[in-house]
Amino acid sequence: MSATAAHTVPHAHKPTSSLYMIVLLGAVSTVCGLIIVVADMVTAETIRNNLAQITREAVGEVLPGSTELVKYVADLEAGTITPLAEVTGGATNLFACFGTDESGQRRFLGCVSKAAGKGYAGTIEALYAYSPDAQTITGFKVLESKETPGLGDKIILDNDFNANFTNLDVALNGDMTALANPIVTVKHGKKTDPWQIDAISGATVSSKAVGALLDASAERMIPLIHQHLEELRKGGA
Repeated sequence: MSATAAHTVPHAHKPTSSLYMIVLLGAVSTVCGLIIVVADMVTAETIRNNLAQITREAVGEVLPGSTELVKYVADLEAGTITPLAEVTGGATNLFACFGTDESGQRRFLGCVSKAAGKGYAGTIEALYAYSPDAQTITGFKVLESKETPGLGDKIILDNDFNANFTNLDVALNGDMTALANPIVTVKHGKKTDPWQIDAISGATVSSKAVGALLDASAERMIPLIHQHLEELRKGGA
């Protein structure tokens, strides 16, 4: 009988062992989750500060002298601009830029906008500076590009190409609703008009991509800037 009894007694430790493993895994998952949350809270502010610094430096490159940036979200469909502090989503795509004059007074320098378009090897993202007084693009910087090294990446490295953007004509038509002349890229050495971009020899596709993204952005952004120019000149003041 003792042998039979020993054979029919259930295993006493199996349920307890399974429950222990479930509790242990739950505890480990909870601790890991807490570590991730805490790490995100600790690093989020640093990441935001670093991104803000990178943005300030990039804007300062395309519009030298900028010491103060007022950030806006531009809704091109609705024709509105909204200071970033009043927005709970969306990308910052317009900056009103300010410096100081000789007397130390705040001075409006112009606007910087983000633009993006398809290049030869992927999306090209860029910043460009705009002077409402001169109605010209006065600076340009590629932020991200996957163009072919040694060819397409000359849109970043070629000084002659970047000289196109020191005084590129983007004047508006009579009723200030569109560009008077589209921005177009022409073959190297064939530029005849101030709204044309002189392409890089051997990198025509990437050069044309820059012209296309600037034209697409300027065609919609610059009329919007003029529509809200007085607000932008004040910059939240």
